[in-house]
Amino acid sequence: MMRIYKWTRMWILVEILSPDNGTRPSGYTSSVRYDGSLEKEAASVLVEPSKSSLSIAGGLSASKGASRSYNTELAQSQSLTSVRELDTTYGTIGVSTRGSSGGLTGLQNLGNTCFMNSAIQCLVHTPEFARYFREDYHQEINWENTLGMRGELALAFGELLRKLWAPGRTPVAPRPFKTKLARFAPQFSGYNQHDSQELLAFLLDGLHEDLNRVKQKPYIKSKDADGRPDEEVADEYWANHIARNDSIIVDVCQGQYKSTLVCPICNKVSVTFDPFMYLSLPLQSTTTRTMTVTVFTCNGSALPSAYTVTVPKQGRCRDLIQALSNASSVKHSERLLLVEIQNHMIQRFLEDPLILLSTIKDDDHLAAYKVQKSAKNTKYLQLIHRRKDQGTSDGQITSGWLPYGTPLLSSISCDDEITRGNIQNMVHTMLSPMLRTESLDHTDISGARSAIAASNPSGNLRGEACTDSAISNSMNNDITSSKPVKSLKLSLQLVDESNACIDLSVGEEKAITLPSASTSILVYADWSQKLLDKYHTHYLENLPEVFKYGPVTKKARTEPLSLYTCLEAFLREEPLVPEDMWYCPQCKERRQASKKLDLWRLPEVLVIHLKRFSYSRSMKHKLETFVNFPIHDFDLTNYIAHKSNSGHQLYELYALTNHYGSMGSGHYTAHIKLLDENRWYSFDDSHISPINEEDVKSAAAYVLFYRRVKSEDSFVSNGVLSCGGDNKVASHK
Repeated sequence: MMRIYKWTRMWILVEILSPDNGTRPSGYTSSVRYDGSLEKEAASVLVEPSKSSLSIAGGLSASKGASRSYNTELAQSQSLTSVRELDTTYGTIGVSTRGSSGGLTGLQNLGNTCFMNSAIQCLVHTPEFARYFREDYHQEINWENTLGMRGELALAFGELLRKLWAPGRTPVAPRPFKTKLARFAPQFSGYNQHDSQELLAFLLDGLHEDLNRVKQKPYIKSKDADGRPDEEVADEYWANHIARNDSIIVDVCQGQYKSTLVCPICNKVSVTFDPFMYLSLPLQSTTTRTMTVTVFTCNGSALPSAYTVTVPKQGRCRDLIQALSNASSVKHSERLLLVEIQNHMIQRFLEDPLILLSTIKDDDHLAAYKVQKSAKNTKYLQLIHRRKDQGTSDGQITSGWLPYGTPLLSSISCDDEITRGNIQNMVHTMLSPMLRTESLDHTDISGARSAIAASNPSGNLRGEACTDSAISNSMNNDITSSKPVKSLKLSLQLVDESNACIDLSVGEEKAITLPSASTSILVYADWSQKLLDKYHTHYLENLPEVFKYGPVTKKARTEPLSLYTCLEAFLREEPLVPEDMWYCPQCKERRQASKKLDLWRLPEVLVIHLKRFSYSRSMKHKLETFVNFPIHDFDLTNYIAHKSNSGHQLYELYALTNHYGSMGSGHYTAHIKLLDENRWYSFDDSHISPINEEDVKSAAAYVLFYRRVKSEDSFVSNGVLSCGGDNKVASHK
């Protein structure tokens, strides 16, 4: 028989079995198979047909088919269909209370425990975990695993999950769970605010060890690829991993990525395949940056020119050099040599193409020099400019030569004999574009005419009159000839291996000895005031900064950062940090190898951590960047290195944690979708309220939970062949 009791805030429908023999009264609906295998006969059913109290996020406790069957059975019961719906609300929970729909129970905040509550709610509403912990999972508890918590963490979590899925809306106080957590992870004891992602990482690892089906872990030595096919090596690594780690956590959350290390010295390549529980993606405020670099020519063919190019913010020097080469029209026979300038000297050569652009600061000064590509046995001639500087010391006026302007650079072949006159000619060639036209006297002009006539027998200056301007232009065009025009005598000092200065203005025919220990030849050009008046030396002054701060453009303020861009930054090749250098088995030494990650095997549930927080010794920082992450059809097909893994790799968002405010004093919440209802809810500790799907995205998103979308294609998942429509998690019992 059916009875309806009216309590203070809600209507309760109670179904009572016959007292005599426990048989069902007429009209009683058949028992519900809430997980496809386990039957429970309801002592009380408080439900409207479309909202089952036994539904779990994603409908795994009652699959879509079971839900339809259950609704049909409910429709057959005249007693149930006669019960009208009431829209009373319960307490502070901001949702419509129509019976005891499961999964909408909040967690009390025990004092700065919102970080724990948000992570727990996301795990509790992971359909595979909701089903697993509501069944009899005790047989899988590993009571002897010294790496785990002897099953206590799994039991505490399972008990909490069941409370959150039990009928009713009264918020649960997670004190027993927090006590267990603090016992095994003292860092989470007390009532200070913590990082929810750090808790999540500990919880997933702890649950795995407590539920590890492997009682005795075998020792397995990993082997390098050594040229074997990736598929063979990946399967071998995964089989070795499963031989030691086999749990519901591995079944659901663990994937595999390919890690490639390349030695920068011997080019030894090492390939391994490692498991991952979640992906921590770098989060940049913008994806690109603009960089300004001044390009100089070595052959005097053009004046120095500054170029501003756009490069990936997490790119490398090769990206910058490529962008500059395109902008400055570098010839096929030329290449750009990038350097950093400090105090009018070359501070460092940026020749390694893998140098991260993040190591170059916005207030640095960069220069790039066009040099010949073909020459092998070469050294670089560095022309350092100096001018006289007067100052006072102890009341006495002193003078000295101090570095000035931007150095110039050219390449010198070590195969030929180099004389002092050769150096003079090279310097004049580099400076010739900056020579003032009016500085050429009559003798210089005559010499220029002779040199031009010799190189142009037809006497045709392309229709130009033989003026000072034409001569200057022709000098710029033909300065690469073997006998460049020398208009003025320069004071040049060559620094030899003993650090002594050699005056290059005398003894032009004398050969010089190139330093053997250095790749550069240092020459000082001392600029007198008279010489400064003869050249446009402002081209050497005021080298621009890499980036000059100014008002942020509207595009920079509004352009969203894509989750795909964050993933690409995570997978991009980069050198290891010096503290984490790799031992090269071929060199027998530790090397700063380059590392490249590729996704190989994806899990059923993909957890993505957006790295909003950065830590240093002196400060903590949070990035408030909005990330445009897909809610539906998160397509990772093109990011999988395992090309024989057929089928689309599509994922759908079902939960996420949010962090609002600053570090240490912020607040965590969770947004979770009940998939059988196709509705999003906000879980803010004990308060639960429905939200629209468009409100799910915000700059507060922190940890994202994606579920694989089942399709008709077959694909490999966690080493098990899965087919579309099959919601069962692979088990290794």
